[in-house]
Amino acid sequence: MISLRNVSLSMGDFSLNSINFEIRKGEYFVILGPNGAGKTVLLEVIAGLRPIKSGEVWINSQNASRLTPEKRKVGYVPQDYVLFPFLNVYDNIAFGPREINCPGMDVSQNVNYLADLLGISHLLTRNVRSLSGGEKQRISIARALALSPQVLLLDEPLSNLDMQTAKYLRTELKRVHTELGVTMIHVTHNQSEAEELADRIGILNLGKLEQVGQPEEIFFYPENATVSDFIGTPNILKCSDCHPVGQGLVETDCEGLRIILAHDTDEPVRRIAIFPRDIYIQNSTGRSVS
Repeated sequence: MISLRNVSLSMGDFSLNSINFEIRKGEYFVILGPNGAGKTVLLEVIAGLRPIKSGEVWINSQNASRLTPEKRKVGYVPQDYVLFPFLNVYDNIAFGPREINCPGMDVSQNVNYLADLLGISHLLTRNVRSLSGGEKQRISIARALALSPQVLLLDEPLSNLDMQTAKYLRTELKRVHTELGVTMIHVTHNQSEAEELADRIGILNLGKLEQVGQPEEIFFYPENATVSDFIGTPNILKCSDCHPVGQGLVETDCEGLRIILAHDTDEPVRRIAIFPRDIYIQNSTGRSVS
């Protein structure tokens, strides 16, 4: 669906260096890396918002390197939402289809479908200035989907939200992806977010793509010191005697340590990774100690 072939660009002190990767149709692909890695720049390259120095961007078997953004059939959700403050929620979502006059599209039906999908039907007549961050983010996603894009690009979509709202929207993003089947590319610096959402992850650092793989490959088998330093070295424990203890929960024996995990498939847990930053030690009084 998406193919970047030797893509490079320079801008001041920063550059993207011979980026090569492919994203399959319907895949949820996460670009993960620290601040300043070039994640947003890479997303803007795919969207056509930033010209490249060399290389090619292919979208759906077409060389899109010289196509303008509106011809790439890509939906883009920027980090700061960029909603129109002078329009209500309904008109924000309907803006794109109205502007390009999509043939055969029932704009009202499309807006109402997306509003129902994202749980914002009750907000359609509201002024966007009065909405919470989570509500604005869902409206921004609906607006990007209103043009029926082949690809949806999400730039740090959860970074400005509180932890509870971000957790809820992760679930919503997975549900939307499953229901619509649209190819999604999601940029984040949050490892937990990437692990929960991604079919595959690409690690980007200082404009260089260091590793691409499934979450377990990235976290269990970092290919070089750069990825290992960013991910952190986990404690990897083998698991046995895995059995359900409630809806979405299993208990497993991890080398003598009984652990209850969130797990929503029938496959037994074979191994788990516990990062040092997630380990807390308490003394017998229940107080945390360092």
